Amino acid sequence: MPAAEDKQAATSATDLALWLTLNQIPGLGNAAFCQLLTKFGTPEGIFSAKLSQLREIVNDEIAQKISKGIAVDAIAPTLKWLEKDNVHLVTLADSTYPQKLLEVSNPPALLFAIGNLHWLNHPTIAMVGSRSATPRGEKNAEDFAKSLCEQGLCVASGMALGIDGAAHRGALKANGATIAVVGTGLDIVYPARHRDLAHKIAERGLIISEFPLGTPSKAQNFPRRNRLISGLSLGCLVVEANIESGSLITARLAAEQGREIFAIPGSIHSPVTKGCHQLIKQGAKLVESVQDILEEINWSTMAKSLPSISPSGLLADLAPNSLQANTVLDLMGFDAINFEQLRTSTGLTTELLSSMLMLLELENKIKTLAGGHYQRLV
Repeated sequence: MPAAEDKQAATSATDLALWLTLNQIPGLGNAAFCQLLTKFGTPEGIFSAKLSQLREIVNDEIAQKISKGIAVDAIAPTLKWLEKDNVHLVTLADSTYPQKLLEVSNPPALLFAIGNLHWLNHPTIAMVGSRSATPRGEKNAEDFAKSLCEQGLCVASGMALGIDGAAHRGALKANGATIAVVGTGLDIVYPARHRDLAHKIAERGLIISEFPLGTPSKAQNFPRRNRLISGLSLGCLVVEANIESGSLITARLAAEQGREIFAIPGSIHSPVTKGCHQLIKQGAKLVESVQDILEEINWSTMAKSLPSISPSGLLADLAPNSLQANTVLDLMGFDAINFEQLRTSTGLTTELLSSMLMLLELENKIKTLAGGHYQRLV
């Protein structure tokens, strides 16, 4: 795996340190960060600015902090983390920064990521719902996510208990096209019981956060997380939600961002469907099947203009001269094998191997087993 500085499309190792330093200036929010970038162009330009120039955008206290910077020790753990396999720091200067987020107000200047960055700019549907979901609700979420991914879309959710987790599991059953947006630092798995799920998403999909490493789970972080879930997406599907569910916040943010809103109806006697019914009354599209979503976003036309959505196209984009997927198939043998064993035996990057496995699975040449194992079928 390349070193941290080689992973960035437009950001050098030196620049990364400056981005991280700015990101950890106390009191400097995303809005001011972006205003400073607009005025001075780069983090280097911001740090080189005069106090009087900085004060035109931020108050004197923050301007003083920017001029002084922070101790290198404060960002050293993150720079060390970036040396690990399959982790990334995506800045507004990078070509991999999700273009959909540029459409929303107050986009994060930095995204911490683990997994396949391809999904950041892939057509995506957000799926959210109750943490205290019913078994039927979880089954609906899993089935819808699986079907959406089989149609070539990606599914974004928040890796919470209930509907979120089911949506990620459904995507993993299809082709791994899922983005988990979390409200903590990426060195923390929350909720803890989703540790195994997080590892699977990191192997085949993508986990992202705008929060620095070490950020714990806090209630105020989740609205910020929710705006990214909806912001990455073409539309937001609410599977189950009571009237006070945080999922309705995500749906509201999606509507404000100009995204489509979808809701699955349920029993008039169930509290976990009242939020969905409220959304439908307010104009959300009532959804009974995946086809309802595909028609609303005009997916048949959109898909034709997006050649990169096919697994084979992704393979070509990532490494046109690398081992072909069938070579990976030969190296698998006929015994169940886990992802790490395959990565070691093939010598491929996590991103490329994930893409090849996705292609093989869609061609029904392999299947995914429990525990992150794969089984050859032909």
